[in-house]
Amino acid sequence: IIMKGPTGVGKTEIAKRLAKLVKAPFIKVEATKYTEVGYVGRDVESMIRDLVEMSVRLVKEERFNDVQPKAENIVLNKLAEIMYNDVKENFPDKPKNLVMEELMQDIKAGKLDNTMIGIDIEEQQKPLELIPGSGQEINLGSIFGGAFGNKKKKHRTIKLKEAYDILMQEESLKLIDMDNVNSEAIRRAENDGIIFIDEIDKIAAKGSANGPDVSREGVQRDILPIVDGCTVMTKYGQIRTDYILFIAAGAFHVSKIEDLIPELQGRFPIVVELENLTKDDFKKILTEPDNAITTQYQKLLSVDGVNLSFTDDALEEIAKIAETENISSENIGARRLHKIMEYLLEDLSFNACGKEVQDVKIDKSFVDDKLNLKQETEKLKKYIL
Repeated sequence: IIMKGPTGVGKTEIAKRLAKLVKAPFIKVEATKYTEVGYVGRDVESMIRDLVEMSVRLVKEERFNDVQPKAENIVLNKLAEIMYNDVKENFPDKPKNLVMEELMQDIKAGKLDNTMIGIDIEEQQKPLELIPGSGQEINLGSIFGGAFGNKKKKHRTIKLKEAYDILMQEESLKLIDMDNVNSEAIRRAENDGIIFIDEIDKIAAKGSANGPDVSREGVQRDILPIVDGCTVMTKYGQIRTDYILFIAAGAFHVSKIEDLIPELQGRFPIVVELENLTKDDFKKILTEPDNAITTQYQKLLSVDGVNLSFTDDALEEIAKIAETENISSENIGARRLHKIMEYLLEDLSFNACGKEVQDVKIDKSFVDDKLNLKQETEKLKKYIL
């Protein structure tokens, strides 16, 4: 699929939501980051390796959730044992199992989160990249680990909350079968994986160019076999790309879809054109989502004692100004709302001090006073050298 539409209309968001609905491994990559094979830079195969990494993370999180109750009991026992050695002198007549039980309950309730304790932590070996930017890694620890014995442990004194998180990670890893995780991750990436290639229009050829075109037509030619179906080697094993869904997106305001090489156009047979956002769309964006930008500002300013509220006519006016600004100047889609809201509330945000609670209602006249003045200033700037 190729999604064509101006920036800020929701191309990436549509793909993300699609992946979330079907619980598919999903990655977003920028087409401009890749170079033709043989040149320094990321090669297109690295997007497949990134997808497998995401898939592994997804499956690992699921497995962690499955073993969490068992891992939690082990970790609580370990931490209580460490704590007991420090406090046993305070309870000479109390049985160890009762003290341990009380400590475990306190740890679980978060009462001892800031207590400093000493634990031994396994040192993680960082993998080395064979070729910078290629995504091909080698872990020296796994190669020489057998020759030099077990992994090194390092003694650290940290807060109990941090120790709990580290030990949960370690114990959960011991309880899950990583070979099974890796094979399931490969299966999911092969059958359900979605790769979103953004800025595809930036690698479209714009007329004839002298010399090697390493980041445009060359990249397009390298993408062909990946989209068509080939086998890519990753550190978790081989993966076939036949059934991975590739969604390419771009604004195509300078170049056209027809500027892509014909072979690539043939591999992306479905073209979806997204229209510019209208006033009604902006109004919905401001009101309907749970984390709408208006709600974000209300929560942000409530910290400083400002109870912010918006009238319906104010939201109508903001939506209207956003549409007008996108038509009269550069069209940046829904991102225009961030700019408008910042202009609208900058004085309020600056003066909020939290000393006394105040109620502020944003109505149409407030919006007109703030934004129309700003718009006039912006227009005048064009004529000032």
